[in-house]
Amino acid sequence: MNDPLPFRPAAKGTQPLHDTPAYGSTRKRHPNAPLLAFAHTLTETTGPRFAPAHFPALADLSVARGKSALGERIIVAGRVIDEDGRAVPNTMVEIWQANAAGRYDHPDDQHDAPLDPHFHGEGRVFTDAEGHYRFTTIKPGAYPWRNHPNAWRPNHIHFSLFGTGFAQRLITQMYFPGDPLLERDPIFLAIPERAARERLIARFDLGLTEPEWALGYRFDFVLRGRGATPMENT
Repeated sequence: MNDPLPFRPAAKGTQPLHDTPAYGSTRKRHPNAPLLAFAHTLTETTGPRFAPAHFPALADLSVARGKSALGERIIVAGRVIDEDGRAVPNTMVEIWQANAAGRYDHPDDQHDAPLDPHFHGEGRVFTDAEGHYRFTTIKPGAYPWRNHPNAWRPNHIHFSLFGTGFAQRLITQMYFPGDPLLERDPIFLAIPERAARERLIARFDLGLTEPEWALGYRFDFVLRGRGATPMENT
């Protein structure tokens, strides 16, 4: 049987290297044997299918427990398409992030920064018929991560998308324009090609910005194939 979503290696330099010496944990867990390609099964090309009725939208992260979170309110919106420019509708888009002080609402995060009782840092929406999604959230702060001396992660938001099936699954990070930490971050720099790295930087969008409310950032996704959004190297 022909594979409906055959494996196509990404263009050289457009995805993070499995072994990035500057990013210490990749040395401990990267694959040592050559990668193997397997034909996709029906399970991987047709599922999972998440019913929006079973997963209510969590589109506004800027308010929790009836009060606004601390920090700079932002709108993050964009479109999910495939390599041929076709919209990917009704697909789940999830985000998670640190708060404005650079701390995650998670017991494993012991960073000496304050938690915000009105910010949980997790969101979920489904794309519309044209592949559009939108979140309101708080701009995350930078945080130390001990990979190397005086190491700090740039401001970023984690994204997870399922596409039309597991074969299109994407987990990645969105960064912000003008962040001075980007050129010092080995996770971001693990992608060899500069143009591919720049696909992970959101664009400030005045048209998306709401006056006296929130700055707007646009971040689009291409699932698989030509111009694919780079994966997260973790």
